[in-house]
Amino acid sequence: MSFDKLFDKGFKKRNRGHFASLVRIALTDHKITSEELQLLHRVADKLQIDVIEFNQIIKNPNQFPINPPSLVEHRHERLYDLVKMVLADPLFGNSENSLLTKLCIGLGFPSDSIETVIAKALESVKNGDDLETFSNHITATYSV
Repeated sequence: MSFDKLFDKGFKKRNRGHFASLVRIALTDHKITSEELQLLHRVADKLQIDVIEFNQIIKNPNQFPINPPSLVEHRHERLYDLVKMVLADPLFGNSENSLLTKLCIGLGFPSDSIETVIAKALESVKNGDDLETFSNHITATYSV
């Protein structure tokens, strides 16, 4: 197998895992709202998730594990997407917070500052911060 195919396979696997995490958040209340669905379609395009994969992941998101990226910047981008999904549904509760906490730990954020990271991430996205500003806020909450 060529190096390019290995890279593509790992890249797609990480993207499917991230997309499945977004679907899990959307489904915490057992339904996907139109706002959540719009965000899922946008992210699917960005992650190169085709229609068949999209439908498979929607049907069974737990089949796709989290595959955290190695670069901190990419982890911040994943967290940014996750928080946008959480906020796409106005009913943010304990289930979403619990799942977001697990996903953040799975992405490699330090467990001893996870509450601070999540609070800062939610605040930053609510303020309409772009990814770069968001990333700067998140970096300030923990030591890499």
